[in-house]
Amino acid sequence: MTAHTPILLDNARLAEALARFPRQRAMWIDGRDDNGAGELIERRSPAHGALVTRVPRGGAADADRAIAAARKAFDEGPWPHATASERARVLLKTADLVDRDRELLALLDTLESGKPIAQARSEIEGAADLWRYAAALARGLHGESYASLGPDRLGFVLREPIGVVSIITPWNFPFLIVSQKLPFALAAGCACVVKPSEMTSASTLHLARLLAEAGLPDGVCNVVTGYGPEVGQPMTSDERVDMISFTGSTAVGRAAMAAASATLKKVSMELGGKNPQIVFADADLEAALDACLFGAYFNAGECCNAGSRLLLQRPIAENFIAELAERARKVPVGDPLDPGTKVGAIVSVDHMGKIERHVAAAQAAGARLRVGGERIASDGLFMAATVVDAVAPTMAIAREEVFGPVVVALAFDTAQEAAALANGASYGLSASVWSRDLDTVVGVARKVRAGTVWANTFMDGAAELPFGGYKQSGLGRELGRRAVEDYTEEKTFHVRNGPRTSWWLVRP
Repeated sequence: MTAHTPILLDNARLAEALARFPRQRAMWIDGRDDNGAGELIERRSPAHGALVTRVPRGGAADADRAIAAARKAFDEGPWPHATASERARVLLKTADLVDRDRELLALLDTLESGKPIAQARSEIEGAADLWRYAAALARGLHGESYASLGPDRLGFVLREPIGVVSIITPWNFPFLIVSQKLPFALAAGCACVVKPSEMTSASTLHLARLLAEAGLPDGVCNVVTGYGPEVGQPMTSDERVDMISFTGSTAVGRAAMAAASATLKKVSMELGGKNPQIVFADADLEAALDACLFGAYFNAGECCNAGSRLLLQRPIAENFIAELAERARKVPVGDPLDPGTKVGAIVSVDHMGKIERHVAAAQAAGARLRVGGERIASDGLFMAATVVDAVAPTMAIAREEVFGPVVVALAFDTAQEAAALANGASYGLSASVWSRDLDTVVGVARKVRAGTVWANTFMDGAAELPFGGYKQSGLGRELGRRAVEDYTEEKTFHVRNGPRTSWWLVRP
């Protein structure tokens, strides 16, 4: 381990950022500000300790009002019946407004979550692209027709919006993840109730105002802030809700599915991951090292897609992990408002403790701490980039999602063993394979049970490509050309255009 220089925070930069927006924000229900019962949740920056935002502590009554507004907007309002071009126009205008307010939205996410400002700016830019992609899909949403059923019959398959959608999003990518869901639901013609994390609500609340400015009718998008048991539970169990789209931990996802099962709602779940990067001896090791650093420490490892498991072919394992540890010591951890920071603050005291317990338990079980594993002195919540090796596949740290700046390393000999190790966790969100040999890459990729497999890269993404997981990493897919279809129902429309034979007169 290496002693880390204490992190000094720029208070002048913080004061300038806080001056950009009001601290207190209201919920958004039926096209209006809504303060609920008046009780507030205060959010302090995990990096600076300063009060950042106050949002209402919503409850069941607030969720009820929001669901009622969405139900009325869907059943009686114009949005489900708007033309594709009208819906697309609102989504495109929203994307323009997101671009206009990019710096403000990035500041909100940085101050509430602790992520680096440069990363937050990139996420907002990517989110605007998702709104534009959803607008394009709105224009292409269609059903099917069948003229092959006989001379007197026609068949049509119609796609109709599924109805009211409850959208529940996590704290690690506040604006990006809501933008992986909401624009596609709106493109289909649905009405929505959104619950952001109680720790990172501000950018989603701002988005609701941008949608209103873009021309979205009242009640079509509602945002309720608060805690899961008080707001999320009624959003998942209410019979007026037709679908749930949830991103978060696998444990909470199970609870949401159980609540939804009483009324058999459609459920889309993007859950946890323990994602392997499989590095063979013939790989471009320089590129693999960089990708392993990125995969482990991007967003402080608070990422379902984090490359938190390194599977290294034995001949290169020791040298690779030694070099990775050396580079991990140099990863810039610091003030999220500094554009040069790569790793910001951990989101909360409780989460920091969870990460530390994982590392301590691994050491107690016989794993070796190569670098990091400790907090960095500061007024905020910062943890050093951490590398743990000599890990056995049965250890908790090799199987469970740590969700912090911690990467673990295991060794393998053969491609078959690598695939078996990759599939050894209960998750199956993503993986990468590093080799110059095409047979190796394709062969291992086809054996790995994961929703995304990268070859000689890691965590590249595009709106056109579906995202989701196998096993306990979730149900369904987001993004891709069928993203809007996920928020629709199919209706068969069967037409006879000639006389119908009277059934009761027919004799054998």
